[in-house]
Amino acid sequence: MEEHDKFKSQVKSIYRLLSTLMVLFAVTALTIIYLVSDPTLSFFTGPAPVEEYVAVPSEEDFDKIENGIHVRTGFKDAEGLMTVVNNCTNCHSAQLVIQNRMNEERWKATIQWMQETQNLWDLGKNEEIIVNYLVTNYPPQKKGRREILRNISWYDLTE
Repeated sequence: MEEHDKFKSQVKSIYRLLSTLMVLFAVTALTIIYLVSDPTLSFFTGPAPVEEYVAVPSEEDFDKIENGIHVRTGFKDAEGLMTVVNNCTNCHSAQLVIQNRMNEERWKATIQWMQETQNLWDLGKNEEIIVNYLVTNYPPQKKGRREILRNISWYDLTE
């Protein structure tokens, strides 16, 4: 009888092992099927972001100027505008130029720095046109960190 119980015990352990292997096989198979049908695992990442499409300007709007501003870049309309657009916006946003206001010396130093470190090509005669445009339209502003406070209603602190 003891051999019979030992045999039963062995059969049960083999049965458990086979059952565990079958469950693992089923889980693996389901995982593979899911990955094949949805490789991005979108179920776990939440809803996909909504894509926004930016309208590309048509040929006639490409260099359109409204109210003295070049619509596509935001640059001021003045002599040398297209030279600046063609040379500066190939590598970076026009906003980067607009936010930096410098004198002639600093604009030239910035161009030289871009040529030495950022692979900017030799501008040749265009450098003078570009610097003149930038100095004229984006000179330094005498402005502190913030505007002077005006029309302030002061109050007394009480304890």
